[in-house]
Amino acid sequence: MTHLTAGSRLARWLLPMLLAAAPVAAAQTQALPAWDQLTPTQREQLIAPTRERWNAEPGQRDELLERAQRWQQMTPEQRKHAHRGVKRWRHMSDEQRAEARALYARMRSLDEDQRRALKAKWRAMTAAQRTAWVEAHPAPERDCEE
Repeated sequence: MTHLTAGSRLARWLLPMLLAAAPVAAAQTQALPAWDQLTPTQREQLIAPTRERWNAEPGQRDELLERAQRWQQMTPEQRKHAHRGVKRWRHMSDEQRAEARALYARMRSLDEDQRRALKAKWRAMTAAQRTAWVEAHPAPERDCEE
């Protein structure tokens, strides 16, 4: 059973796709064509990271497929939000990621009012208080790496 948070699981799934697509997007100065107009090489560049992950991690295939299905159901705004989260995650330090994991794990068990109260409390904490809070409320152990 995996203990990754939804955000970190999404980051693990989206990051390879975003990194694979970045050189293609950067190389293009004009708008990219629809899927049917992509060259076989361009399609391969987009699909290869997913195929490699699928083949390398047979135990994660159910999760990979579930993520892909969730992605298809997201609105464009939800997808933008997910992309921003992946970008923010990539730029976090290990300490910031530990804080995020612990805070996310705790937030999942709270109702809306309790979440709002914890967010306000968190924003008012000093760095030392946050560190102490994370030590007192650690995120569950994870089965796999990011």
